Amino acid sequence: MAGENMSATDAIAGQGVSQHGTVRTPEEERLAGERAEVAAFRRALGLDHLVDVHTHFMPQQVLDKVWNYFDTAGPLLGQRSWPITYRDEEEQRLDTLRGFGVRAFTSMLYPHKPGMARWLNDWAAGFAARTPDCLHTATFFAEASAAEDVRRAVEQGARVFKSHLQVGGYDPNDPLLDNVWGLLADTGLPVVTHCGSGPAAGPYTGPGPVAALLARHPRLRLVVAHLGMPEYEEFLGLAESYENVMLDTTMNFTEFTESIAPFPSRALPRLAALQDRVLLGTDFPNIPYTYADALRGLEKTGLGTQWLRAVCHDNAARLFDL
Repeated sequence: MAGENMSATDAIAGQGVSQHGTVRTPEEERLAGERAEVAAFRRALGLDHLVDVHTHFMPQQVLDKVWNYFDTAGPLLGQRSWPITYRDEEEQRLDTLRGFGVRAFTSMLYPHKPGMARWLNDWAAGFAARTPDCLHTATFFAEASAAEDVRRAVEQGARVFKSHLQVGGYDPNDPLLDNVWGLLADTGLPVVTHCGSGPAAGPYTGPGPVAALLARHPRLRLVVAHLGMPEYEEFLGLAESYENVMLDTTMNFTEFTESIAPFPSRALPRLAALQDRVLLGTDFPNIPYTYADALRGLEKTGLGTQWLRAVCHDNAARLFDL
């Protein structure tokens, strides 16, 4: 997608006025500057739009609890301070993403106990119906109803699933999930999976459980979130071994992450070689820095324009037929 057409929003960025001609608040001014920075990033790549495969939209009561967990630096965060940058109402968060030129995004959500997955999926189906640029997202938990929950979500039109092994605390090889993985392998629907041991390890995180899963279901379209942080090289190895394994860049290469789990420079050539299977992810809105910071981190890898174009748009556009 070449040839950036500057929007009215981009054109007025830095002029101190809103689209309606009123003086902007300091927060509006900050966001306008960030929109301009993201627009410049897109222009440098010849992209009109971005596709973000790892963003979070949830029922408000669930999101409130998630934000409270971040506010209190819970143990799954490694007891680290984690201020939420985009703590806004749902419509404002949608406007913010669209203002960054994100043409498609997900509503990643995840259960932490039995009985949650189905009603989360019903909410997500409604959210996708009223939000056409959202890639209809669903989830599951290791419970007796898992296969039926996933089958129901597929029938509702789910296009991508989320599996959070750290928060869910379940073994991906639990027999309760055998039919789930079989169904997802048959449909070819991608599953974004938090399976690395960062920022804190869980009982079933790390490359071992995922390697065992892929040995049984080698056709799975598994998207390893956060590039598998901190077991980067082991998860790169799985992507090199299984042609349907992909990785997303959520939080990677930012100063926040590099300070605790730096991506090894020796592995950059391997990441470059996987150019067609790396996808942009950000964790918006639950990030302790700006969206522009996330993109700037990717740029600093030095992997070049073609790699960035593929990661920030082309790979996901192909995966989801956008």
